[in-house]
Amino acid sequence: MMLRNPGIVLSYNSRCWYILINSRKLASFSNGPPSDLGGKFHLCNEGVNQENSRNFDGVRQGVDDVCHVLESGSWGPALENSLSMFNEKPQPELVIGVLRRLKDVNQAVNYFRWVERKSEEPLSPEAYNSLLMVMVRTRNFDYLEQILGEMSIAGFGPTNYTCVELVASCVKSRKLIEAFDLLQMMRHFKFRPAFSAYTTLIGALSEVGESDRMLALFHQMQELGYEVNVHLLTTLIRVFSREGRVDAALSLLDEMKSNSFDADIVLYNVCIDCFGKVGKVDMAWKFFHEMKANGIVPDDVTYTSMMGVLCKANRLDEAVEIFEQMEQNRQVPCAYAYNTMIMGYGSAGKFDEAYSLLERQRAKGCIPSVVAYNCILTCLGKKGKTDKALRIFEEMKRDAMPNLPTYNIIIGMLCKAGNVEAAFKVRDAMKEAGLFPNVRTINIMIDRLCKAQKLDEACSIFEGMDHKVCSPDGATFCSLIDGLGKQGRVDDAYRIYERMLDADQIPNVVVYTSLIRNFFKCDRKEDGHKMYKEMMRSGCSPDLMLLNTYMDCVFKAGETEKGRALFEEIKARGFLPDTRSYSILIHSLVKAGFARETYELYYAMKDQGCVLDTRAYNTVIDGFCKSGKVNKAYQLLEEMKTMGHHPTVVTYGSVVDGLAKIDRLDEAYMLFEEAKSTGIELNHVIYSSLIDGFGKVGRVDEAYLVMEEMMQKGLTPNVYTWNCLLDGLVKAEEINEALVCFQSMKDLKCTPNQITYCILINGLCKVRKFNKAFVFWQEMQKQGLKPNTITYTAMISGLAKSGNVAQASSLFERFRATGGIPDSASYNAMIEGLSIANRALDAYQLFEETRLKGCSIHTKTCVALLDALHKAECLEQAAIVGAVLRETAKSQHAARSW
Repeated sequence: MMLRNPGIVLSYNSRCWYILINSRKLASFSNGPPSDLGGKFHLCNEGVNQENSRNFDGVRQGVDDVCHVLESGSWGPALENSLSMFNEKPQPELVIGVLRRLKDVNQAVNYFRWVERKSEEPLSPEAYNSLLMVMVRTRNFDYLEQILGEMSIAGFGPTNYTCVELVASCVKSRKLIEAFDLLQMMRHFKFRPAFSAYTTLIGALSEVGESDRMLALFHQMQELGYEVNVHLLTTLIRVFSREGRVDAALSLLDEMKSNSFDADIVLYNVCIDCFGKVGKVDMAWKFFHEMKANGIVPDDVTYTSMMGVLCKANRLDEAVEIFEQMEQNRQVPCAYAYNTMIMGYGSAGKFDEAYSLLERQRAKGCIPSVVAYNCILTCLGKKGKTDKALRIFEEMKRDAMPNLPTYNIIIGMLCKAGNVEAAFKVRDAMKEAGLFPNVRTINIMIDRLCKAQKLDEACSIFEGMDHKVCSPDGATFCSLIDGLGKQGRVDDAYRIYERMLDADQIPNVVVYTSLIRNFFKCDRKEDGHKMYKEMMRSGCSPDLMLLNTYMDCVFKAGETEKGRALFEEIKARGFLPDTRSYSILIHSLVKAGFARETYELYYAMKDQGCVLDTRAYNTVIDGFCKSGKVNKAYQLLEEMKTMGHHPTVVTYGSVVDGLAKIDRLDEAYMLFEEAKSTGIELNHVIYSSLIDGFGKVGRVDEAYLVMEEMMQKGLTPNVYTWNCLLDGLVKAEEINEALVCFQSMKDLKCTPNQITYCILINGLCKVRKFNKAFVFWQEMQKQGLKPNTITYTAMISGLAKSGNVAQASSLFERFRATGGIPDSASYNAMIEGLSIANRALDAYQLFEETRLKGCSIHTKTCVALLDALHKAECLEQAAIVGAVLRETAKSQHAARSW
């Protein structure tokens, strides 16, 4: 029928060649001879070609004219009139041609709307797709949602090519979130995004670790019926494994198996490498054996990945076994495998084995590469073996020429060791070899010198930089600011920070963290607060590490409420407080006397899913002990062991101290013995806790034994330890033994402090050795030590009771003059002493003062004062004291009856 109707052939002019080629196949269906048929088609084709050529030239000329008009000025009525002069009703081919040429999306949209108005009907799908391609070229998607909405209403969507190009445009400009939102927008309008659009975006998201968005796209593909492949699953599993999200990665593997996908060697290699790098070594082993069981022969990547994982986990023997398996029947050694094993041996400190591998590689006819030597040099540098590294550096020149990283390793090693002159010589040799130091070389030198506390040398290198050849970058400034700040040169650090701003370098959060921490460390908290405010003004957003550091500094500066507010700010900024955040908060609140809040904070941390590390366990255990919840602390100690965390001397010290304070000394001593059996080196704190505990309950002999053991272990008791022992002896009224201990303390060059003298003075007054107490009092004054309220009270009471009322009165007045606030015991001692010395009116005056201050007056004191007043015939005052005495007696009787 087509052959009998030439008109049909002409209407399908774009397919004329197709029909002509197939005309011979259709000739049997025609009434005419084959030669006639061919002639007709030949004539038809010539006519069509001529007509097409004229049409094409006309469309091209029209597109040129329209584009010229559109480029002549901004959109407006004049431009619209100019367009109308060419064509009142533009043809679809012309519109599409114009849109394909335009480079301004606003102009394209204006032209598109103008055509719509002139045509008085919706434009074709091709026109809409051409408009979307303008957005792709200009990377301007302001009108995207509007255009997609119109396409959805019209019943058609973007072509697969357009969809892919839209996503690819966002990916190229690194606008991955916008690309993700774009696909969600298409799904909102019920479009079916192209398969390649999904895979392109998933691949790009994998590079930045956006695993959740990747997984969402993957599930969308499954909903749309796309057949996912092993390569796509491998990409997802790689990202989840790298992030340590093992459960999600295993879930994808299970899904792959349920869909009957066969894992290939690439997937196994990815699983071995990624699971191994996040510490799941046994899981990596499982994949290694599984692939062999499934008939997949491990390749070089498999072996080297497995070796790297084992070396990193300090399982060197197993790595050697894998390496030897790989080497069996192998003619050409794998250089990457050798480098991995050399690094493994070097990290373990087995440099002879590492060097023998180099020789083995050379014996197999493979000259060790510069990478192999760099591996050895790196490990030697980490172990501080500079001399050996320099010898190997010279030896390597016969096999491989040192490259820039080689020189950087050697220079960094020498600077770290403080050998600046040698580092400069290597730098000069580097220039002679045609390798010029880059900014990384300078950064290594400055960083290592700062860590070696060679700050002047580091500053000299910084000042000597030729900014035309090698300008300092952010890392240069950061290393110098941090190095200067850590050594207390915060003003110099701040000057470098100002120069960083002058150089148009934007300080990052690491720079601000260093400045804030070091200002607080130098007791300049106001400057620290200013740096935080300056950071906020500059637009640099704090990260969790900075907020944790700032909170820690604020708490240490004694600003407890400000520290609490910062903890709330962490949550307000959208961060989840981590284990360190809670550890800082609990530790600081315990020190500030808010140990009772430990319980609530601990459970808040657990509810949030924080995994406690050793430091966190120590902090919480200490908080529980100080808040009296010793049983809970004991439970946490056991939990800590079951979770694989080894208790430290701090852990044991906290629990031993907590048990000792509530007189559970036998349990404390058992825990003390347990700590010794585990090989932990015990410190002064844990010994002092036991001595203090035994002393307070009168078990002085055991306190002595602990002290002797401490000294046998080579630990010299500090002033706190001596004070604990002296306090125990004083409480047991072993005052002579306490005086012997005091002398031993001075013989061992341990200087007594205020508390030491207070303990002895109180003890001497307790056994009524007032004169001896007064000698220590005078000695204490000569040492420049100020007595506390308890010591003043004991001394005043002692002098008054011994009849030295004048001295007691003088001491009492001096105590008040220095800002001391006498307590009830001081007042009672003075009133009683003055009464006995027949200074009745002075005693009565203090009696009234005591009543006004609300301090209690003992019955014995009232009786002594009453006798003195009667003797002095002060009957009015005696009557008042008698009334007070009767009231005191009545209240005591009522209390006993109740």
